[in-house]
Amino acid sequence: MLELIKYKILDYVFIISNQPVLLQDLLITNDLHIENMRVNNAQLGFRLDVVRSYIIFISIVTLIILPLLYIGHMFLVNMDPHTSILASIIFTAFVFISFNIFREKLIDMMTIKRIKDAWKNHFPYFEYYDYHKKVALLYAKSKKDQISKQELQVYILDSLTKNDN
Repeated sequence: MLELIKYKILDYVFIISNQPVLLQDLLITNDLHIENMRVNNAQLGFRLDVVRSYIIFISIVTLIILPLLYIGHMFLVNMDPHTSILASIIFTAFVFISFNIFREKLIDMMTIKRIKDAWKNHFPYFEYYDYHKKVALLYAKSKKDQISKQELQVYILDSLTKNDN
């Protein structure tokens, strides 16, 4: 159920290109993702719609924050006004900071989704979680060995099948 909601949100928040992800771009983004580096969204063919992400964020925050505000209001009514103002400043800062965290989490989830989708296209017989690190190592080795782009997929597939046997 949560997976379905997650994918519905991702489909709503992102604009996705109809173009397939190229092998070279898949290998680069897979390598960057393994190293926890920022991935170029254009290589994977997606872009965040900021207005839609604000709509989703406000919806989620409203569902979570309203009950907390009601509970917090009971405590803040009898407090010193200075404490109440300070608490509201901290709370507001938390909400704005959490949007940036939310946006980065959305981008990370879409990155994984696009990498997995492209993986099924380029490496259909090799499970992503089992082979993504091996492919990253083979890609790094292919750069050292100066394998051309045309021979790259054959090189990686041959190496994977040799290692499996």
